[in-house]
Amino acid sequence: MKALSSSLIVLTCFILALGANFASAQAFDCRLLPAGVPEDVEITTEMRGADKDVRSPYCFVKGTMAQRTSEDKYFYSIQFEIRLPNFWQGRYAYQFNESRYGEVKPALGAVTGLQPYQYAINQGFAVVSSNGGYYAQKSGKLFGSELFSADPEARLDHAYRYVEKVNPVARLIIQRYYQTLIKHSYGIGQSDGGRVAMVMASRYPIMFDGFLVGSPGFNAPKAALQHAWDVQALKQVNKDVRQSLSERDLALVARSVLNQCDALDGMSDDLIFATTACQQAFNLQALACSGDFDRYCLSQDKISALTKMHQGPRNSKGQVLYTDWLYDTGIRSKNWRQWKIESEISEWYEKPFGLVLGSTALAHLYTSPSPKLDHDLVSLEEYLLDFDFDKDTPRIYRKSSRFHYSAMEAMSPPDAAKPSLTEFHKNGGKMIVFHGNSDPVFSVKDTIRWYDYLDFNLAGGAKDFVRLYPVPGMPHGQGGTSADQFDMLSPLISWVERKQAPYAVVAAARADNPELTERMVGLTRPLCPYPSYARYQAGHYLQAKSFACVIDQ
Repeated sequence: MKALSSSLIVLTCFILALGANFASAQAFDCRLLPAGVPEDVEITTEMRGADKDVRSPYCFVKGTMAQRTSEDKYFYSIQFEIRLPNFWQGRYAYQFNESRYGEVKPALGAVTGLQPYQYAINQGFAVVSSNGGYYAQKSGKLFGSELFSADPEARLDHAYRYVEKVNPVARLIIQRYYQTLIKHSYGIGQSDGGRVAMVMASRYPIMFDGFLVGSPGFNAPKAALQHAWDVQALKQVNKDVRQSLSERDLALVARSVLNQCDALDGMSDDLIFATTACQQAFNLQALACSGDFDRYCLSQDKISALTKMHQGPRNSKGQVLYTDWLYDTGIRSKNWRQWKIESEISEWYEKPFGLVLGSTALAHLYTSPSPKLDHDLVSLEEYLLDFDFDKDTPRIYRKSSRFHYSAMEAMSPPDAAKPSLTEFHKNGGKMIVFHGNSDPVFSVKDTIRWYDYLDFNLAGGAKDFVRLYPVPGMPHGQGGTSADQFDMLSPLISWVERKQAPYAVVAAARADNPELTERMVGLTRPLCPYPSYARYQAGHYLQAKSFACVIDQ
């Protein structure tokens, strides 16, 4: 770290001597970058031409840092890459890691909703991405979390600290390459990367000027309880979770939601924007079979399982342990089914993501002490089935002699329960959050509740620096019966750099989305900042301009 600090001081003095004149700055030779990095950082570089993802030539940097051997004799290091485009507008983006498998995603600034030409790297950003400080391939195991969960430093790196370590190195390389100071810094992340973004806004409020946050799992340990809750509920329907709810069953639920709610926003278009009114109006029991010859219905055990799943995990006293979930059309999506019911991964015998990934995360990352499990599908499923919501849930809040922080302390923003983001706001920071209403992994209700608390704590002032955009029909990422093609990055740039606050963001139904209904083809809609929602006014139903953002009184 001393070498890094010295390098930063020297670089800053050099840049100031140049006058920090971005307009006349010329890019440093890509091949010479390795000579100027700190001693504990190793990089290789090459100049690349424009490709399908990057619209201008760029210097590609691949790096390794923070190398160490742990007490359990495993080798750890943080891997990162940086793309430095010729088309640079003084912007820097950290694309936060969203994986537990140790790979480094391409540093493009890609996030749900964006088309390639809208990626951060094509909007004048230099972009860095990294892993969380570990290799999945080091042990050859299948599932991921157990690969680093026994090492306290690795857990903390995965939680958020890898950003603290990589960020100054990335800034050093970027500013040396362009020979001028970075003008604006952004954090971009979705899923677990969205969680990291929210953690960074609380823990390091001056590190980034703006955050783009998608489908955030900011209460990840609590959200993981849902996987055990789901499996226990579905086992009451069928001992084989994969057979518990058929595609037809879920399509019936989606159709029933539409029948009861679609017109509440003024237009029957297979999208439900009047979310609050829908949750008050929808009655799942209306799908109950009334006789042996009733075909378009669900058995009572299936209705009970779905009701329990949507209520969310609770203990024997009825206390809410995470949150509840919206009834929405995305319940019929491929993504929802793969997380809850049945995946397409043959190595997992088509067991759902929630059973496999959820069990390993809950057991190894989020509980202390971690239970000793055989890493086979039978053992993982039994762990979820035997999970005791009275006795086992407190472990996500527990510390130990080896881990001086609980999973909730490490993984969640320190002010998640009572958010205020005071320092971030004071520094002029801006944040845009979007979340699919049909997300099967992290409930949009938790994100809405977070925003409501933030707004309450700021006496109605949350909108001054944070905007939340729920996306009807969208599951965990693109898909479902949703308008899931939208650009949230450009409004964030305008908000940070030109003080232009965003309002409605136009979203389109992707032509290549196989889950669209016939009447959704060619459709555009305004995504409205919560608590407003899109309501039909007048005009052609396919056009966004026929809708206005309204707030129910």
